[in-house]
Amino acid sequence: MKSIQVNPFIIGAYAGSHYFCDRERETDELVQDLTNGRNVVLIAQRRMGKTGLILHTFHQEKISKHYNVFFIDIFATASIREFVYAFGNAIIDQLKPRGRKFLDRFLQTITSLRPAVKIDALTGEPTLEIGLGSVTSVDTTLDEIFAYLNTADKPCIVAFDEFQQINHYAEKNMEALLRTQIQHCPNARFIFAGSEPSLLLDMFNSANRPFYQSTFTLHLESIPLDKYIEFAQMHFREYGKVLDAGLVEVIYLSFEGITLYLQMLMNEVFLLTEKGGTATSAYFEMALASLIRKQNFIYQSIFADLTERQREILRAIAAENVAANVTSGEFVRRYHLKSPSSVQSALKGLSGKGMVGKTLDGYVINDRLFRFWIKRNPI
Repeated sequence: MKSIQVNPFIIGAYAGSHYFCDRERETDELVQDLTNGRNVVLIAQRRMGKTGLILHTFHQEKISKHYNVFFIDIFATASIREFVYAFGNAIIDQLKPRGRKFLDRFLQTITSLRPAVKIDALTGEPTLEIGLGSVTSVDTTLDEIFAYLNTADKPCIVAFDEFQQINHYAEKNMEALLRTQIQHCPNARFIFAGSEPSLLLDMFNSANRPFYQSTFTLHLESIPLDKYIEFAQMHFREYGKVLDAGLVEVIYLSFEGITLYLQMLMNEVFLLTEKGGTATSAYFEMALASLIRKQNFIYQSIFADLTERQREILRAIAAENVAANVTSGEFVRRYHLKSPSSVQSALKGLSGKGMVGKTLDGYVINDRLFRFWIKRNPI
């Protein structure tokens, strides 16, 4: 049977070192920090590849052989209870492949939880799962989780993704609570990854905050253009295709070197290129138009749910790419906006939806492909 050809430009998952581009310095630095007993804050703008870097680091021999590793995405959590729920479930999910002995040891330590036994619909096998209702006492369960980490068979590395989310919890003691637990857990090292630099820097560098000077910081920049060109051309060669370096540069500059969009565009370019063919700069517009067309219904729905003021400010930011001084009279007049106060109100709503972000240079639309859609749909 003829094997199915796999597109080597993987989107949204870690598929091994062969499909992971560069980050050699960052990986080495992260491994060095963790193996030397340091906790790390990993800061990157959205979609720059911080999750991939963490998982790639976890697969390095110095880590995978000698540490238990746990990855917890807390982006969707809204309270300490949901945090504890996500934490417990993540540990269970990552212990399952190691066998019943390791799972039983965790469950014997976490006596306050009562995981539900469910039947897997595909295999018919019983599986364990923590439901949100299983977390009856967050303080007790959190104590027990950290007690497990502290007595595990190997040192542990715990990565919290989108860690700045704890700033949005109704409970205001989360930082102090976690800091206390971490201080009394010498058997574990922690990665605090996030995509809102201002929040994270304030959390870890303000003298009046619990995590002050408790970590080292790693800021994730774009992969260097020459490294990404080399990576992309290598994968094209493996499938008997040719990739023009000029095309990669156009994509890189158009999407500011943000890893997810590089992968999305190259995935589409690879799909469009026949075996034996050459992908030239002309493929950029074909690939971009194809991706925008595929996302059109979603983007239309998102845009339709916004207020008129929010749509106006999105169009203005899209026109600027990076919009500075958005509440100035000059900016308001240039884009025929209602008033500085209406701009502030619209930005607050868009920020709450995660649609815009604030950088050192100004406001940006977080989804760069959506930015292109807005430019091409001005009405």
